[in-house]
Amino acid sequence: MTGLLLFFRSAWPAQIIYVLYMTHSASLSLRTLGNSDLELTPIGLGTWAIGGGDWAHAWGPQDDADSIAAIHRAVDLGVNWIDTAAIYGLGHSEEVVGRAVKSLSRKPYIFTKCSMRWHPDRSIYNSLKAASLAEEVEASLKRLQVDSIDLYQIHWPNPDSEIEEGWETLARLQEEGKVRWIGVSNFSVDQMKRAIMIAPITSLQPPYSMLRRAIEAEILPFTLANGIGVINYSPMLSGMLTGKMTAERAANLAPDDWRRRNKEFNEPRLSQNLRLVDLLREIGSGHSVSPGVVAVAWVLHNPAITAPIVGGRSASQVEETAAALTFRLTEEEFARIGAFLATMQP
Repeated sequence: MTGLLLFFRSAWPAQIIYVLYMTHSASLSLRTLGNSDLELTPIGLGTWAIGGGDWAHAWGPQDDADSIAAIHRAVDLGVNWIDTAAIYGLGHSEEVVGRAVKSLSRKPYIFTKCSMRWHPDRSIYNSLKAASLAEEVEASLKRLQVDSIDLYQIHWPNPDSEIEEGWETLARLQEEGKVRWIGVSNFSVDQMKRAIMIAPITSLQPPYSMLRRAIEAEILPFTLANGIGVINYSPMLSGMLTGKMTAERAANLAPDDWRRRNKEFNEPRLSQNLRLVDLLREIGSGHSVSPGVVAVAWVLHNPAITAPIVGGRSASQVEETAAALTFRLTEEEFARIGAFLATMQP
């Protein structure tokens, strides 16, 4: 392994060399997802942005070659699961994931989501009807080029009146072998209780970061008490906490980038969020890791979190956050961040 380190030393930053060492020495700690047999690496790759532009929740234009390179680099560095959704790019993200994974000798787990659909004019609607979900799973299997989906999740609990029908359908798809495990995303405690009456929930996918902590009050205690795994999205608040966001960049996001409409990327929230990033940068500099890696480590400090989803649009972005596979905050560093968060305006 020393030879490997010497080979890469001139070309890679310190944190990537360290991750390569940890990966090749098979030292990454794996985390069991809820009631499943899925053993996950501490972070997974999120593919919302690689869906590309020209749809309601796009991140702006995206090159497919960059997306495939990001997926391959993540797997090379040890990440063993990818999260996508049918709605990302209106099917395009799943297609890209399918193409990227097909050529890999070491296959990662693939998680995807259902319930958000689109009309020919690209307008989006929600359905949890049995017939709709049956169509969705077949389309996702085809786009992903797999025989079975490792984790199939209800993306949003909409319409609320169809939750029971939707969850019954996912349980049936699991029995048929089209999906291995089933989970929910963006569900409340009451909605999870309704689903549990029908079939066990393997996992919940909620938003969670140091700037979005609402789930700490009721949702995380419920998942912890009921053995439900949590794979949270947006641990870096959709790029805000990566260390690369600036006031100028926020003002010049692509016209179809949904973040232009998000309060966290506009004043008065923007300035205080950037001051928080300065603290994360200070903490990270002592370990040669980026502010984004510190933000992910903050999420992983919560025992209710199984593993966060970390997005990546290029191989270089994946390399910058790969240190989150192994980096952890000290209690003192965690307390410093907590003290700063307490001073921020809601």
